[in-house]
Amino acid sequence: MAATRGGAPEWRFFQVFGEEQPDGAGVEDIQEADLLSALDFDETGNYLATGDRGGRIVVFERATPDEQQLTPDDQRPCPAAALRAKEKAQYRFLTEFQSHEPEFDFLKSLEIEEKINSMRWCKGTMGCKMLLSTNDKTIKLWKVYGKKIKTVSNMNIEPRNGCAGGPAAVMRGRGLRLPLMATCERVVTATPKRTFANAHAYHINSVALCSDGESFLSCDDLRLNLWNLRDAKCCFNIVDVKPANMEALSKVLTSADFHPIDCHTFLYSSSRGCVRLGDMRAAALCDASAKSFEEPEDPATKSFFSEITSSIASARFSRDGRNIVTRDYLSVRIWDVRVETRPLKTIAMHEHLRPKLCDLYEKDCIFDKFECCFNHNATHVLTGSYQNRFHLLSADGSTPDLALEASQTPYRRASAPPLYSAADLPPDFSRRVLHTAFHPQHNVAAIAATSTLYIMNGT
Repeated sequence: MAATRGGAPEWRFFQVFGEEQPDGAGVEDIQEADLLSALDFDETGNYLATGDRGGRIVVFERATPDEQQLTPDDQRPCPAAALRAKEKAQYRFLTEFQSHEPEFDFLKSLEIEEKINSMRWCKGTMGCKMLLSTNDKTIKLWKVYGKKIKTVSNMNIEPRNGCAGGPAAVMRGRGLRLPLMATCERVVTATPKRTFANAHAYHINSVALCSDGESFLSCDDLRLNLWNLRDAKCCFNIVDVKPANMEALSKVLTSADFHPIDCHTFLYSSSRGCVRLGDMRAAALCDASAKSFEEPEDPATKSFFSEITSSIASARFSRDGRNIVTRDYLSVRIWDVRVETRPLKTIAMHEHLRPKLCDLYEKDCIFDKFECCFNHNATHVLTGSYQNRFHLLSADGSTPDLALEASQTPYRRASAPPLYSAADLPPDFSRRVLHTAFHPQHNVAAIAATSTLYIMNGT
């Protein structure tokens, strides 16, 4: 059994996909198109998809127990080792495809990037997997499936003595063979099933699948739309924060998520640091939210950049729907959906950067959007940080919070101070973990460190 730190799981490096970055390397050493921009596990945890700024999606499949490369500890004949081996999730490359291409909006003279902003796995049928992906304007539903490639084997007439038999040989019945179809290999491919387009005038930041498996939300800067997966021609606008006069615009929408159990309940966050719960049973247009979660700002920490740093980049339900986790630039907050007045817990992030907010603003780092998510039983929250670090935060305070490094030695800098002096910003601010995902059933975490994907196991 692995050692634990204060009762918390011991997190170990397990797999890496992509080229690891040496210390001191930054984004300038990597192709822009290779930067990872989205992550998502399917509901079983057997499939993991990554999207990048080049519009590509890579799908990984969990290997079967016979195919996994187990450590000597896992192979020992004891129940604990067998359970640990079962919970380990070793993945292998399955397929890669181009989801989005760069476009140009001639009416607005606007270039539309191919970058994948958000992805969600959908329920498949007949052994196929379905995947939603979106860039700034267009949502696509992809069918990922395996197909067998067949070829014709053998010639009609069998050669004899170095030459094919002539008509006389055919007449005598010698050398005549029927063509046979043979399966030479099985390949996994992806085909677009539907394209949900022309419904968003502003940049789409997230998509969220409903628990009924038939509908999904798409959220842009000012509107939230409800779609049916089978109908790409129409959608319903359920939230609209666009003011009559755009000069009066005071907030934008930043993310959305469906309740994991109640198909009529959803949440959406805004740049004003507020999360609202909507109930589609109450009204067709859910501008009047059922609940609102917002913590008053502390006057002692208020600054010129407070409006930027309080913008919520990510808001997600726990898998049981009882809690909500939000992430802004400087904090993570965990809420009980029954309590609107105050969060259950507020965890400060990047406190050492508060004196450097002006420099961060000039470098555009202050606009970085860090995602967050709960693990399978809502005991921990996963989110990213700079210097390729990621944080495993205890939701109930029963275990210590961990700050680990996305590398093959995650505890190398777990307790190290910030890697820069008080006078200068670090040279590796481009080395950051923006996107993270938890396995839906086990303590397995996927970490996107710029262009490299790390799989970590907690034992």
